[in-house]
Amino acid sequence: PAIANAIRRVLIAEVPTMAIEKVFIHNNTSIIQDEVLAHRFGLIPIFADPRKFMFLPTQEEGSPFPDSSPQHMLEFKLKVKCTHNPKAPKDAEDPNELYHSHKVTTDHIKWTPIGEQAKMFSVHDIRPVHNDILIAKLRPGQEIDVRLVCTKGLGKDHAKFSPVATASYRLLPEITLTRPVIGPLADKLARCFPKGVIKVQDISGQRKAVVANARKDTCSREVLRHEDLKDCVELSRIRDHFIFSVESTGALSSDTLVLEALRVLMDKCSHFLTEIDT
Repeated sequence: PAIANAIRRVLIAEVPTMAIEKVFIHNNTSIIQDEVLAHRFGLIPIFADPRKFMFLPTQEEGSPFPDSSPQHMLEFKLKVKCTHNPKAPKDAEDPNELYHSHKVTTDHIKWTPIGEQAKMFSVHDIRPVHNDILIAKLRPGQEIDVRLVCTKGLGKDHAKFSPVATASYRLLPEITLTRPVIGPLADKLARCFPKGVIKVQDISGQRKAVVANARKDTCSREVLRHEDLKDCVELSRIRDHFIFSVESTGALSSDTLVLEALRVLMDKCSHFLTEIDT
């Protein structure tokens, strides 16, 4: 369990990703304050392989943000201005008919290559993970004009760098029938578990309950509430079989994230052993 939990914690906090770190606001006349708008930009997941970038060098507190660097940064621009739709019907009330560009979404975020990045990546390689995330709503005359700078970081420094939305694990359930369960009790037993865990089969003319797929069990222990069934079943978990659930934010696939987490964990172990030897 300790190793499994270590993998989970590394997935959440120590596998690097690219995220928006600096927001340079040239113009913001929307109703959203600059600080809130910058925070919203920071939480947008960016589709970019962090393994192809380097961490920014450590800087002293108060030093200016470094200049653009193709090895350390990605840059995006967003410029949207809302205008009236002159062709809107006179009785229209829907903002989609009344205005142009009244919704600012991630589809408006455009990648600006730095240095030789245009030769290294295509437009499809560097972009927001989703192009329909709503950032702000505008009305005629309002405008947002910003420059966004992405850097490589870790989830333990800020949640926006975490590569996963969720990362959890559970032990594989084990269900053992202590005696045959036949007839109406078999159907009742099947209803005590999620669909697919217990199946009722016709064996030699009798309806008999069998364990079909214990993995689907949610360990609700509903069966123990029934006096006529609780002695028919033994519920346990296999202590050395872990089922991981990893939901990626989209920059890297879930299986790649698990491999990267294992690599990080192995590096930490190697560093620890080196420290002991010295």
